[in-house]
Amino acid sequence: MTHSSMTRRRFLKGLVFGGSAALLAACGGAAAPSGGGAAATSAPAASGGAAATSAPATSGSAATTLTWWDYYSEGANAVAMQAQLKRYTDSHPNVTIQRTAIPFADLKQKLLQGAAAGQLPDIVVIDNPDHSAFAALGVLEDLTDRVKAWGQDKAYFDGPWKSTTYQGKNYGIPDNSNCLVLWYNTEFTGPAKVNPPTNWDELKSAAKALTQGDRFGLAVSGIKSEEGTFQWLPFLWETGADLPTLNSDGGKAALQLWVDLVKGGNMSPGILGWTQQDVLAQFQNRKAAMMINGPWQIPTLKKDNPDLKWQVVTLPQNKQGASILGGENMAIVKGGKNIDAAWELLTWTQTPDNLKAYLTEAGKLPSRQDLANDPAWTGDPVLKVFIEQLKVAKPRAYGPKYPEISNAIQEMMQAAISGQKPVDAAVADAAAKITPLLPS
Repeated sequence: MTHSSMTRRRFLKGLVFGGSAALLAACGGAAAPSGGGAAATSAPAASGGAAATSAPATSGSAATTLTWWDYYSEGANAVAMQAQLKRYTDSHPNVTIQRTAIPFADLKQKLLQGAAAGQLPDIVVIDNPDHSAFAALGVLEDLTDRVKAWGQDKAYFDGPWKSTTYQGKNYGIPDNSNCLVLWYNTEFTGPAKVNPPTNWDELKSAAKALTQGDRFGLAVSGIKSEEGTFQWLPFLWETGADLPTLNSDGGKAALQLWVDLVKGGNMSPGILGWTQQDVLAQFQNRKAAMMINGPWQIPTLKKDNPDLKWQVVTLPQNKQGASILGGENMAIVKGGKNIDAAWELLTWTQTPDNLKAYLTEAGKLPSRQDLANDPAWTGDPVLKVFIEQLKVAKPRAYGPKYPEISNAIQEMMQAAISGQKPVDAAVADAAAKITPLLPS
């Protein structure tokens, strides 16, 4: 490692164990989905674990090995990502890509620990609300000049592109967008004469009517990780409240809705440990009549459950409609030895043909404007609902301290839904933690 890299390592170590200690704490408390630990485990390529993708090097070419971290450990995401990287190495036989999938709840902590130890990949896939936090820590390479020379920044929707920037500089490229909608099993809604709910009162009535035996009316993810925050925030926004006004009637109503659904027996208390993949499993196994989930689950349902009868609708509204802007960005780690090769790979993934192949296989929505009107999305009745929902999807634009903010939301949800705290107290405690963390 060069002297500059050693200096960077000492600098980041100081940040992680000093000024960013709160960020590390925010990540470290998260429960790992499906029993996953903090360390990545080797697995076959199709499962999304650690895997090397390569092709025989041509004679005389300079061999390059790129290391890649993401959190696509299972499902369509894992399959699509591995296929995309294989297409690259097939067309670039001098490149080997060592991909490691780390459980979603553990990736942030793994990045912080890796920064302190000087053991980071060349490329990392980051949940878009976390991008500015890692840019602020100095973990990510400044790509501003490369982006300017590339000239493709205007091809992207404004929201996703802004999530890759920090203090006027660019630290990555948006890879995809997504949002949440309501899914329902028509084999249950039909006989129960339940129409797709359009507001919260109808949602509560539908969940009650569809709960029977060991089947719950609704499944959501309330796990203590970003997945839980991701699923709850749309309900907050639907009340007209936001994080600066969390301790309000709207904030309390949004949390009370989930508490009441669990207390009433229409939503399982198990939601506090469920990832969004676990929510899908409940829906697949007919243990949940409705679920809140994203478009990345479409390929899995079509492949694994072709006989399951389901539809989607936009989220039931309160005072207004809302959903959440999700998606991932790709970034290059600062000071690595393969920055040119990493940039070449990232820009290759973003050419329309390559990006479309990946997004359609993964069940994701494009961040590029020039792909949004492609028939692959506009011609599909299910994806049309997601595109419609995207119109009211909000980003988590709460600054570089967002991971700490999210952790406070998770603690609030766990305390109230488990019955450890009344809703009013849980909301007040969370607001007290969040307010000083918000951008001034």
